[in-house]
Order: sequence, then structure tokens, then C-alpha cells
Amino acid sequence: MRKYFLWAAPIFFIVAGLGWLQQMDIIWKLGLIFGFSSIAIGVGHLKVLSGYQYTFWIITAVCAGLLYPEFFLHVGSFDMRNKWLILIIIQMVMFGMGTQMSIEDFTGIRKSGKGVLIGLLGHFTIMPIMGFLIAKTFGFEPEIAAGIILIGSCSSGLASNVMTYIAKGNLVLSVTVTAMSTLAAPIMTPFLMKIFAGTLVEVHFFNMMMEIIKIVLVPLAAAMVHDVLKTYGTVAKRRIYVLTILSTLWLGTVFLFGNSFGLAEDSTAAHILEIVNFLCGAFIVGSLYHLLYKVYPKIDAIMPYFSMFGIIYFTLVTTAAGRDNLIQIGFLLFLASVLHNGAGYFFGYWLSRASGLDKKSSQTIAFEVGLQNGGMASGLAGSMGKLATLGLASAVFSPWMNVSGSLLANYWRKKGDKEEAVAVVYSAEAN
Repeated sequence: MRKYFLWAAPIFFIVAGLGWLQQMDIIWKLGLIFGFSSIAIGVGHLKVLSGYQYTFWIITAVCAGLLYPEFFLHVGSFDMRNKWLILIIIQMVMFGMGTQMSIEDFTGIRKSGKGVLIGLLGHFTIMPIMGFLIAKTFGFEPEIAAGIILIGSCSSGLASNVMTYIAKGNLVLSVTVTAMSTLAAPIMTPFLMKIFAGTLVEVHFFNMMMEIIKIVLVPLAAAMVHDVLKTYGTVAKRRIYVLTILSTLWLGTVFLFGNSFGLAEDSTAAHILEIVNFLCGAFIVGSLYHLLYKVYPKIDAIMPYFSMFGIIYFTLVTTAAGRDNLIQIGFLLFLASVLHNGAGYFFGYWLSRASGLDKKSSQTIAFEVGLQNGGMASGLAGSMGKLATLGLASAVFSPWMNVSGSLLANYWRKKGDKEEAVAVVYSAEAN
């Protein structure tokens, strides 16, 4: 079936070209969107390009957002940039990523402590500094410049694990660095934003930290609840179920009595209470998801697709919201993404080599440093109500990171296979 979509794509592009020549807006615009959509579906038919299917969906989202911004910003009277909708979708993205991790991933530092420390050091120094330098060099307006720094200050995402797997790198090291950088994000991301972007946009350290806990650590906690119920013994399961019951009782009490605690809305205590409520929700969601998993075990394999859908949604809405800015500076932002991403690979690899890590581990650190969590950056921009400016960088950077990561991973894998083949030949000749 997919091959038919692949064949249909050129037809749609020809129709788009004819529509453009005849100045028929609806024909050429829909032709482009359907053309890219057909490629996104059909590319899965070609084994050599199947890894880029998600990237083509991102390109389709960018195209649709540019051509029909108002259509994708509002559904009736509902604003697709609604803060609660953004929060729910980003939590779904992070939860989907979390289901591909386990508690064991957070203990990998015992096996590869040196590599983890180098990865964290490189990630939280190279990328925000390069983001700051690139933003200043290109002279972007303050909020867009801050968006480049923001994506450089976020944790690494699961894309780095996928690229490490393709490249046949050190997967244990990759997963551990991703897990540890995610845990460090609530402190490091606001701290780095305060240092490098504090003069560009107003950065409230505590508020940003609370947002990151809600959009990253809470869904990750829900996924870890599922992991405990799935892999650990009876005692651990019993404790989780007790905590889930207590969480349900607590949230029921909060729902019944509302804000009768007498806390000021913006007070520290109110923020902490909100986080407690979200964590209670994590136990409930994690337990309910586990019940669903017991009925349909394949759901763990499906969840990453929900994460992909969420990132495509952010790309679409961000592009639509920032359409005018993107038309003006889109090429410069793309160039900035290439430089930023390339610097992460280059300095991540050579920092690791200079620190004494082997080639495979150094390649792994290159991916961990060079690939950021674009979904987290978009979620933070949305929570701050600045999706059209602060979130614009992540809409441009994310597709390129997937393309460059795939190209580099395949290059290193093929190079490694050749080196192994040569080593085998030399070994056979020596014997």
C-alpha cells in the first residue's frame, strides 16, 4: 500500500506546480501538503529511507503550518495554543518516551561513571554556550535568540539513544546520560537560561523549574510506576498500589475542598502543592496504564508513536504561530541549527577522545551532546505563552537533528563495520 503513496507524491507535486503557474492558491497549497504527506507515508516502503519517515512528517507539518496558519491555530473558537492542551500533549510525549526507559537506566552510572560525567559536562556547557554565541552572531531578536539558547539548555532526548543504536555505539552509556540529563534538567535548564538568556527574556528560575518538573519528571515518574509494576516483585508492587490509593484519596480531598488551604496563588507553597498533586496523578496514571498494558501488552511499542504525534503537533502549531517570523528568518534559523548541531557532534566527540574514552563511547557522547529534547523546549515555550517566538528554534532544529543524526549514525556504523572486517582479515592472516 505504501508504494502507491510514493508513486502519488510526484503527481501531487506536478498538480501543485500547475496550480502555482495558474495562480490557483488552493490547488498548489493542497498539492504541496498532499505531496509531502504521500512521501511521509510512502517512504516507509523503501528500506534505505524508512528511518526518515518521521522527519518527512515534520516537514509536512512545517509546510501545512506555513500555508494554512489560521486553520491550524484555531478549531472553531478553541485556541490550539491553549496552555492546558500544551501541558497534556507534552506530558504525553514525555510519558511515551518514558515507557521506553526503566529504573535500571538511572543506575548505569555505576558501570560508566566517567563517560556519564563527560556527557553531562559536554551537554550542559557546549550546547548553551554555542547557542548563546550563535544567537549573538546572527543578531536574532531577543525572544528568538532565547529560543536557541533554550533548546541548547534542555536535556538530551531519546533520539540520541536511537542514533547510538544505529551507529552500534555504547547504548548503556547513551541511555544513562539521557536519563541523568533528564533528572538534572529542572535545575540546569532554568540555571543556564538565567545566565545566558536572562538579558533577552524574563526568566523566573523557580517557575521554570516547576514547569520542567510538571512536563518532564511527572510523566517520567508515571512511566517508572509502570516499570516497577511490570518488572519488580510483589513487595514493590504492593507499595505502588498503596501509594496509588493514597494519591487517589488525596486528589479526591483536593477536588472536594478546592483552594480551602488558604494559599496565595503564586506562593511557593501553592507551587509545591501543585507538584504534589501532579505526582499523585503520576501514580494513578502509571497504575492505570499498567492495567491497560496487562490487557494489551503491545501498547509499550505503540507509545513512541504518540510521542512522535505530539512533537508533530508542536511543530505544526509553532510554525503556524510563528509563520511571519519563519518566512523572514527561516533560512538563518536553519543555518543556525546546522552550526549548533554540528558543534555538538564535533566538540562532544573530541572532548570524549581527549578525556580517554574509546571511539564507540566518544561517538555516543557526540550524539548525547548534539541532540536535544525539542519536545521539552516546545513545551516550555508554550507554557510561557511564547510558542511563536521562543518555540520557533525547536520547530526548525528538531527536523534537522533527526536528519543529521541519521546520516552520522549510518556513516559511523558503516565505517565501524569496515574496520571490523579489516581487523578480522588481519587476524586471520596473522594466524
